Amino acid sequence: MSTPALQTGHVGLNVTDLARSTAFYHQVFAFETLAEQTDGDRRFALLGRDGTLVVALWQQSGGTFPTDRPGLHHLSFQVPDIEAVRRYEAVLRDLGVQFAYDGIVPHGEGASSGGIFFSDPDGIRLEIYAPTGADTAQAPVQGAPTCGFF
Repeated sequence: MSTPALQTGHVGLNVTDLARSTAFYHQVFAFETLAEQTDGDRRFALLGRDGTLVVALWQQSGGTFPTDRPGLHHLSFQVPDIEAVRRYEAVLRDLGVQFAYDGIVPHGEGASSGGIFFSDPDGIRLEIYAPTGADTAQAPVQGAPTCGFF
């Protein structure tokens, strides 16, 4: 018996303020709302593009994302090229988002892939990267993937 092929589906994130998080993911990633419930005890928003679900936001938590606990390390989005990363970086800077590193960085010393590292309003760590084009920048963490240490 062969194992069927798998690919990652949507990612579900717990958020503290559904309206704030929905606005953030709309502004940064240009996601559309596919479905939502914005009142009552079970608030959620299903976000995606072209009818495909990418991120599900569930308002059912408090505080900020605990990076020192087991679980999600970061959520990464790949774009076609480093120029697309720069366009996202400009949007994020306009929104006043804090970056883990200044500018585009490679995934490791001499690596061609790389991008930007930042957090959403609840402290969930995010990355936007391109598979090539980051090899001219210096990696802030030597000897290990940059995306593993932010």
